[in-house]
Amino acid sequence: MDLKLKKYFKTQFLKNNGSFIDLPVLDGVKISSSSAKLYKKKNRKDLCLFYFEDGVNHAAVFTKSKVFAECIKWNKKPKTKKIKVLFVNTKNANALTGKQGFNSLRIIRKEISKKLNIKDKECYFASTGVIGEKFPIQKIRKAIPKLIEKNKVSSAESWLDAAKAIMTTDTIPKLSTNSFFLNKKKINIAGIAKGSGMIFPNMGTMLGFIFTDLNISNQLLKLALKNNLDKTFNAVSVDGDTSTNDMVLLFSTERAKNKKITNIKTKEFKLFQSKLHQVMLSLAKQITIDGEGASKFIEISVTGAQNDRDAKQIAFSIANSQLFKTAIAGEDPNWGRILMAIGKSNSSINVNKIDLKLGNQLVFKHGNISKSYKEKKASKFMKGIKIKIFINLNLGKSEFKAYTCDLTHKYISINADYRN
Repeated sequence: MDLKLKKYFKTQFLKNNGSFIDLPVLDGVKISSSSAKLYKKKNRKDLCLFYFEDGVNHAAVFTKSKVFAECIKWNKKPKTKKIKVLFVNTKNANALTGKQGFNSLRIIRKEISKKLNIKDKECYFASTGVIGEKFPIQKIRKAIPKLIEKNKVSSAESWLDAAKAIMTTDTIPKLSTNSFFLNKKKINIAGIAKGSGMIFPNMGTMLGFIFTDLNISNQLLKLALKNNLDKTFNAVSVDGDTSTNDMVLLFSTERAKNKKITNIKTKEFKLFQSKLHQVMLSLAKQITIDGEGASKFIEISVTGAQNDRDAKQIAFSIANSQLFKTAIAGEDPNWGRILMAIGKSNSSINVNKIDLKLGNQLVFKHGNISKSYKEKKASKFMKGIKIKIFINLNLGKSEFKAYTCDLTHKYISINADYRN
């Protein structure tokens, strides 16, 4: 498949999974994006500000990496019940910057406070970009007045600008939305994310920001986020590397007219949780298909495992195998690499019980190549943009689905030139 055709298929895939859409006006959310001239490219937006004038309920998850950015250190400090600001910068990860990096966040907060009157505990920060470079506080400080001046009620345009402003090696902005009714009251969810490389989360993803107007308690907002992580953001991998800056933030303005949700057992909470799952999974999939240099989206479904740990471990053993990912890039149905990855996963298996399918074609069963397997059909299947792999271990009832992408020459080029 030539590069132009691959790009077309990638665009079509993203279009069908939530990108290229207009996000709603969300009452209680103001957004602005601007340039601090952190990039060489003229007028490339690299800052965005979300302002919640009346404060919002919030939930957060952060990277479990023991090497983490200064924004993570700031965000982990105790917060008030209501948050008023989320400030995001790109180009610089503000990681391994020590006191200079952390104090820079305090300077930014003070600059914003001159106009918006916010406190340390009412502010979240997010950074993404190069690790280990001095944080460009002077450039950012100079750009803050204009950023605040442009802050306006959320709109389709402002959401898109923000999604673009938080991109690094991403090739496309990532957006997702969902709306539903609770007792005839309309509820909106809007989310943006960024991520393309250094993606193998152990909590959330590179950066994910999700907003809703639902009237819900802080406790249940946190629970909804936590309950949805494992099968969305924690189910994706691009290259097996966990970032220093990973975070997912969920905010609720409580501006919707629904009766406040405070009980986990209610059908209203369960409905919100399912709608939130759809938004989170859409963003997670968009990150995966936009993996650095990716030309194919891969879905790995593991069933019949003895326990949840084995199912997840096997799925990611395959998803993170460089041999497997390069075979997919080369459109080679080298299914032996899948069995290899299952074998090295340190999980309970019996090779004579494993069933393996590429798409709808049975490849391996009862310890042997399937009699119906046709290499020509498998080769044709591998030329598609979406590759589905099914593994049934036939040992139990646990299952897990992981999402990844292929590993191409372009991945090397992007990361070899990342700082240029």
